[in-house]
Amino acid sequence: MWTIKVSEEFEMTAGQVLTRDFYCRNTKLVARDLLGKLLIRRLHGKTLGGILVETEAYYGTQDPASRAYHGRKNYNDVMWGEVGRAFVYNVHNSWLFNVVAHETGEIGAILIRAMEPMMGIDAMKVNRPVEDIRELTSGPGKLTKALRIDKGLNGADLTDKGGEVHIVDNEKEFNFGSSRRIGVTRDLEDELRFFIKGNRFVSR
Repeated sequence: MWTIKVSEEFEMTAGQVLTRDFYCRNTKLVARDLLGKLLIRRLHGKTLGGILVETEAYYGTQDPASRAYHGRKNYNDVMWGEVGRAFVYNVHNSWLFNVVAHETGEIGAILIRAMEPMMGIDAMKVNRPVEDIRELTSGPGKLTKALRIDKGLNGADLTDKGGEVHIVDNEKEFNFGSSRRIGVTRDLEDELRFFIKGNRFVSR
């Protein structure tokens, strides 16, 4: 475990890379528990990353908003596979970064909607030039542009601490909220969007 001093106001106590067991649970629970964790992106010898502040859970063929709803295809095959893998797909010319998480024999993935940038901010601004830092990673398409996440990372092992992208445990206290998923016309009854209350990088 190590401490990352980001500013006088903020300090992260980061632990181990999240293991496969963390992701092998109900997708909704994993989506909630990912809040506050540290997303790390290794890019050209630099470390980019920050705190996960907003997620959404998606299930399998019974979830009308899920990429798995119409069955197993080449592009969504990873949702049926090993948990702790990245699932990256394109919507409206934006790559969306998801984490495969589900109970054994089930289907599911979690959309990473927003992150509070903490490390490699200058590099992120090169990837996605914005004046207001609040616009840097406060949405799923914004986040992937800032971190240069694309289809090349589809299927990447997020439990590999030496990999290009992984998620690390982090000790940080916060209050979280939940809501229906954003931009979904046919939703499930459960509230499957989770966010850190009061965080300025939440997408809305």
